Amino acid sequence: MKAQRDKLREYRKKIQVVLDQEQRIAKEALKQGNKERALTALRRRKFQESLLQKTDGQLEVLGNLVSNIEFALIEKDVLFGLEQGNKVLKQIHSEMDIEKVQKLMDDTAEGIRYQREIDEMLMSTMSVEEEEAVQLELAQLQAEALPTVPEVSQGEPVKLPQVPETEPVSPTPVEAEQSETPQRVALPA
Repeated sequence: MKAQRDKLREYRKKIQVVLDQEQRIAKEALKQGNKERALTALRRRKFQESLLQKTDGQLEVLGNLVSNIEFALIEKDVLFGLEQGNKVLKQIHSEMDIEKVQKLMDDTAEGIRYQREIDEMLMSTMSVEEEEAVQLELAQLQAEALPTVPEVSQGEPVKLPQVPETEPVSPTPVEAEQSETPQRVALPA
């Protein structure tokens, strides 16, 4: 199809050469005073122009057809990609059965319970002093890792600035002008 388009473009160039040639022949015939030959050359030129217009129309139709075909190929590729993606999703879903997911969740919960049992056994074998030391060490690690926030004692209230009890009064327009423009003072020389 693109080859046909290229052939039409070549044909268009040939017609353009013929149009120029017919125009030149008509001018020469008029210079020689041969009006009939000039009229015939102009008629052939007009015929060639109509062929050129038809060729342009065919080129436009071919261009649209090529664009439509290319777009259809892109749509086909997109559809193929969607089909492949759907197949992969189905395969993944078949591998991740609901029972398998539930078993994984149960295994995870069992692991958490087992860790808690280990923690409880470790705590039961520790003395109170050892547990306090572990808690103190944990607090120190947290203090190092976390930013320090100032503590506010519960008994002492926080002191805030005093809020004005009266509403501020805005100056009148004349006062505002006077306060905005600086006063000129004469200085002794």
